[in-house]
Amino acid sequence: MSTRTIPVVSLAALTGGSPADRADFIRVFGGALREFGFVSVIDHGVPREQILDVYTDIGTFFACPEEEKLATVVPGAGGNRGYVAFGKEHAKNSPIGDLKEFFHVGREIPSLGASAKNAWPVHPASFRARTTTLYEALEGVAGKLLEALAEHFSLPADTFSKMIVGGNSILRLIHYPKLADRFVPGAVRAAEHEDINLITLLCEATTSGLEILTRDGTWLAVEAPPGHIVVDSGDMLARITGGVVPSTTHRVVNPPSPEADTVRYSLPFFVHPFPECVLEPLDLPGAGPKAPTVTAQGFLEERLRAIGLLG
Repeated sequence: MSTRTIPVVSLAALTGGSPADRADFIRVFGGALREFGFVSVIDHGVPREQILDVYTDIGTFFACPEEEKLATVVPGAGGNRGYVAFGKEHAKNSPIGDLKEFFHVGREIPSLGASAKNAWPVHPASFRARTTTLYEALEGVAGKLLEALAEHFSLPADTFSKMIVGGNSILRLIHYPKLADRFVPGAVRAAEHEDINLITLLCEATTSGLEILTRDGTWLAVEAPPGHIVVDSGDMLARITGGVVPSTTHRVVNPPSPEADTVRYSLPFFVHPFPECVLEPLDLPGAGPKAPTVTAQGFLEERLRAIGLLG
């Protein structure tokens, strides 16, 4: 296990700092994504109370009877909205389902029809308002970060941020039960994988377990302490940048001992382009061979099939 840590940057330096502070943020943020595919952001402006309120609500929801949770499954959505049952999702190279269940909240996009309709649970009553508020706050942070990344590459500031206007971004509310309660031999909480989207904003989790695979082939534990949002880059961004920004392999490991076997909740916000957005490779120094162009929706559906969420 590597003992290094991912860099930490303050978003306040970008949004309200001096020109030198702003330039330093852009340099460190872009450099961290290029080196690790991960970076931790503080002073991001999302009130911690909003995050904790959502954690309270998802704890209530996942404690509901199974039939109540299943009532919020969205048929034909490929797991992109509503409830996804325990063990349903697996990593693209693993036949064994992950030890988790989750719920997706997204933008309702008319062109995608019923598959982009949210299914709101009855309990708790505050669920819809709180998750929607957090979704909007995280989307605002994502736009700022994508502008900073464009400036890191000396591109027009809206190169990436314009892709997410009206985008198919997803707030995922994850419940990892205790292993003592629900365990499948050979399974882990989240098998090693890469994210599908442009970037992911990962709010502070309730316990540890996240690890990333560094460029030297070692696993590095990554924490999201109170006040931090961990940002990582996904397959779409790697595709657009020709691998200059990697899509880093990561996983959530099982608790190391019975004493550490606790319930874990986490809140990743998967930042997606609008469905018709063409993922056009950029001409960047050091980029690999250009991948064929594809729409964001086409790429998403291909990957959802690979992880068992879309037939």
